[in-house]
Amino acid sequence: MDADLSSFNDFPAPPLGAASPESSRPHPAVSLRFGVIGMGSVGPVLAAAWRAAGHTLVGVTARSQESRERADAMVPGVDFLAAADLAARVDLLVLTVSDSGLPGLVSQLAESGAFRAGQLVAHTAGAFGLEILAPAQAAGAIPLALHPAQTFSGTSLDLDRLYGTHWAVNAPLALLPVAQALVMDIGGIPAVLPDAARPLYHAALAHGANHLVTLVTQSLRALRVAGIENPAAFIEPLLKAALERAFHEGEAGLSGPIRRGDALTVQGHLEALSRGGWRHPDDSDPSLPLDDLSDLPGAYRAMAAATASRVYARRGLSETQYRELVAVLEEK
Repeated sequence: MDADLSSFNDFPAPPLGAASPESSRPHPAVSLRFGVIGMGSVGPVLAAAWRAAGHTLVGVTARSQESRERADAMVPGVDFLAAADLAARVDLLVLTVSDSGLPGLVSQLAESGAFRAGQLVAHTAGAFGLEILAPAQAAGAIPLALHPAQTFSGTSLDLDRLYGTHWAVNAPLALLPVAQALVMDIGGIPAVLPDAARPLYHAALAHGANHLVTLVTQSLRALRVAGIENPAAFIEPLLKAALERAFHEGEAGLSGPIRRGDALTVQGHLEALSRGGWRHPDDSDPSLPLDDLSDLPGAYRAMAAATASRVYARRGLSETQYRELVAVLEEK
């Protein structure tokens, strides 16, 4: 059952950033029998991607009807198996459950004797490294930490997003080429990240990606209340330009009232956001209060304070300008 992984070791690890979708191998060096535990938003996509890359999908686990339907849509005809049964049949077991559910799942599988020597066991949790798979490693399995720096919807749209996605990978030193090759099989770009760096790494991704959604949707709500009929179309060019400048210019790409030290404008923003609670004519669903901007003043204050601090530290504001901004941003 165990695959011969020796040819993986002949595959040189690429330097960071050297790999690209075009340079990814269309067929794996070793075709593995694999299974995926967890059919949330990530599991079905990876199951489909690795199967399309030439690996053999033995089966998946799915706890709900919704997750079974998601799996059926992404990998039609897949077999649904119990976790222990699936583990017994595969060379590579991929765990894509939630961060909170991962420790219990690994312990449960270890206690049932599901892991075996030479088997590859991978998880996709960004906050954890190899240590979470210690029970599997104690049984002789080979732990792999494979985290894609990407957002997933659980649909076929994600398959295109996988190409060019960067992955944080870790494995025992001799097996790092295996982890890197698995990522490159599906068009990813692997970067070796030690376990000690994982919490900060994951915090950075969550802060950027998750809070970006909150920030953008807050702006959309405020624009809608202000009377802009199609706020997404209205602000999209601005947000894309700001994001592009942030990537290419860093903090030097900042514009706006904080950068100018315009405390009066910032004060006016806070006053407007605090008043913004009138009924919008499209607000017919009480579960989606389009007119509720109560979360915006606090978020605006926090981000504006962080922005002002960074601009001041880079000597972009005078002492007087900075103190005026701080005074305006303080909760009254």
